[in-house]
Amino acid sequence: MSDTAELITSEETQDVVSSLPPPPPYTYQGQDPPPYSATPAMYCPPKVETTCPYQPTTYVSFRDINPELADTTPLTASSSFDDKIVRQGFVRKVFSILTLQLLFTFSVVCVFTFSSVIKDAVQKNLWLYLSSYIIFIVVAIALSCFKSFSRRHPWNIVGLVVVTLSLSYMVGTVASFHNTSAVVITMGATIAISLAIIAFSVQTRYDFTICYGVLLILAVDLIMFGFFCTFYYSYIADVAYGCLGALLYSLFLMIDCQLLMGMRSYSLDPEEYVNAALMIYLDIVLIFLYLLGRR
Repeated sequence: MSDTAELITSEETQDVVSSLPPPPPYTYQGQDPPPYSATPAMYCPPKVETTCPYQPTTYVSFRDINPELADTTPLTASSSFDDKIVRQGFVRKVFSILTLQLLFTFSVVCVFTFSSVIKDAVQKNLWLYLSSYIIFIVVAIALSCFKSFSRRHPWNIVGLVVVTLSLSYMVGTVASFHNTSAVVITMGATIAISLAIIAFSVQTRYDFTICYGVLLILAVDLIMFGFFCTFYYSYIADVAYGCLGALLYSLFLMIDCQLLMGMRSYSLDPEEYVNAALMIYLDIVLIFLYLLGRR
């Protein structure tokens, strides 16, 4: 009975739907076209908020962990002497000081040699020579042995000035006992030899700094040879002594220049500019004295 009722209801519904009029067809007539836009439509992707789970940690340096060890541990990569700019400034400072020292010393030598009045006064007052010798020995040893003195400004400069004054007086006194032409020739030869050795030591690829101990032994032998030549004087022995001494200190000058330039087995610290200038200055002055000979 229920099935018959449902069938009758569905048939009535279909008759009602079929009796409705059809919808009118859709047309674009009478409608304005959509406005034209010169800029194309851009696609904007949706914003997605992302959170990074990783949070950067605070950097902790090695100096913060152990400041005492960080201050005392040398770092090879950041060594001051390996820096090219520091090394060039160090070399420039040393050669500037050395130039002033040599100009003053050779000026004193010229005055003591060319002026007859000063020459006679110097030769009569030899106690000034002995006093300058003692002052030179004391101050030079203090500069060489005590770093607290050689690195403390301005006392290191004061010590270097005292050494230069005392040694210049000594060299001028020695030169006053020689002929003027011999002093001038020896001075020119010393300058030429020194410039040639400095240029060679800068450009050569050979490392002579490892031979410093051998030169110290040869220096002791030269001192003993000069001691015996004092008692057994001979012109040939005197010439040989002067040539050997000039050769030995020429080798010292070459090694000291390589120690100054760095990039070798051994090198000088940039703070030792006073000792570096003193070493090269003594090498050149001793070359001059050995070439000048004894009188």
